[in-house]
Parts: sequence; structure tokens; C-alpha cells
Amino acid sequence: METIVKIKEEISKVVVGQEKMIEGLLAGLLCRGHILLEGVPGLAKTTTVNALAKTLGLDFKRVQFTPDLLPSDIIGTEIYDPSNNSFKIKKGPVFTNLLLADEINRAPAKVQSALLEVMQERQVTIGDDSFKLDPPFLVMATQNPVEQEGAYELPEAQLDRFMMKVVVGYNTREEELEIARRVANNSFGTIEQVASTEDLNHIRQEAMKVHLDEEIEKYIVELIFATREPERYGIDEIKDYIEFGASPRASIDMYKASRAIAYLKGQDYVSPIEIAYIAKEILRHRIIMSYEAQAEGIDQDYIVEKVLAAVPIP
Repeated sequence: METIVKIKEEISKVVVGQEKMIEGLLAGLLCRGHILLEGVPGLAKTTTVNALAKTLGLDFKRVQFTPDLLPSDIIGTEIYDPSNNSFKIKKGPVFTNLLLADEINRAPAKVQSALLEVMQERQVTIGDDSFKLDPPFLVMATQNPVEQEGAYELPEAQLDRFMMKVVVGYNTREEELEIARRVANNSFGTIEQVASTEDLNHIRQEAMKVHLDEEIEKYIVELIFATREPERYGIDEIKDYIEFGASPRASIDMYKASRAIAYLKGQDYVSPIEIAYIAKEILRHRIIMSYEAQAEGIDQDYIVEKVLAAVPIP
């Protein structure tokens, strides 16, 4: 737990506020889960991921996604070497520990699909050769919800591979004033490495020991099933808003993430409070809304709130 405190202290040197985003990224590290950050520009998304990599001494690469990006720009390609009449592999930026996919929704479908194997299998296929990525490997992706021109909807199959979707909001007045003062006075601190990969593995093992009661396990499954069969839980009013409920990955990720969040809070058990705390982050990108919901301005967060209110708390 002391290591977690040190990591947060280092990140706070360059990031003011944004506690939920920092917790989400740390939970992703503990669970080996990919994180999708959604927010308007200027909310320190890139800065936070970069700072996190530095605190752990991890290799960090950033790819700016654009409409003209090619799959080979991410995973790498075969290059012909005329000196010995053979091909050699030029590895792409995915060969790293933390990959920041900046504005991921600005790249076309071919590039999105190139990330699928990397995110799920943690391996890359170039030509006839497959390469395993060195652990830890995490994709931290950002997307801008405002920019629609030149942007592409992420495929559901790829969205499902993100453990959490964290919506990053604006800072408070006090925090924004602090940011302005730090920038104007150039008073941001220097990030120091305070942990290693071995420390990270130890923290993961500690987080795995967090107790999950059988009643809490059943509660997680009931929440997921309520997004698929809302009428069985007395919430018929949202049935027509849901095209497809959350996938089985939602149950897996909520199980793992609830442990991580409890550990980050210094607890040795998971309570319903942790489940409610991360429910929107786990579910909001996995519930596919109907046209009726879109027409009425109903979003996934509204559905999750209704589900949380309907399913009995153990």
C-alpha cells in the first residue's frame, strides 16, 4: 500500500485532481486490463499516463491516431534488406509496456482491428512470425467525445476488450486555479521512479488476496444479467432502450476491478460500495443502446443507475 501512495504522490506533481482517472489507470495496471479514457482535450489524460509510466520505470510509447494511419504504423512491418536478399522485421510502437493510443477513434477500422490481437492475446503477428509482448503490456486509449468530423465509432468487439471506460470531467474551480498557477510559474515537479516491475507484481499479488464474499460474487452476476433481462428485475421501462446487454467480460472485469479498487482504498475485502463505485466504468461501453434510446437521449449511465437501484444489495 505504501508503494501506491508513493505513485499517487509522484503523479500529483504534474496532475491536479482527476482522482477517478488515476484510480482507473492504477486498477488497470493491477488487473492487466486496458483502459479507455474519454474526455475533451486539455484534461491531462496523456500527462497522467506518461507520469504513471515514469513512476514505475516502464517503457512508454504514444501513437497519435489519424485517419491516414496504417496497421503497419502500429504493429510494425517486414522490410526488404537488399544486402543479404532477405526480409527483416521492423517492430512498431506496440512493443512497449504502456501504449498510449491518443484519440483512438480518429483511425479507420483496419487500424482498430490491428489492435484487437494485441489487446486480447498480447502478441503481434508480422508476416509469418508471431511475437509475444513483454509483460506488463497495457493499452491506455483516449477518445474525444466532441470531435465528430474524421472520427470513427469503435467496433463493439474492441470496446469490449477495454476493462474500463473512464469519463474524464473538468476540474473544480480550485483545481483549475492551481493548474493555472503551476503552468504560469513553471512549478510542476519532476517525476521520480518510485517502484519497479517487481514491486508491481508484488502489489498485484496483494490485490489478489482481497476477499470477495460469495454474496458479492452473486451480486456482480445479477447486475450483469439485469442489463440483459431488465424485465426480470422490475425495470421494464429500460427494456426497449437496450439492444444488447453487457457481455461475460463485464462480469470478469467487475470481479477483478472491484478487488483492485478495494485494495487501493486500503481494504482487505470488497463491499457493495466498491461495486457501485466502478459499475459505470465497467458497463457503460458494453451496453448497446437501441435507436429509441438514442432518439430520447438516454445513455448507458442512466441504464446503469436504474440497474443499481433495482438489484437488491447483499
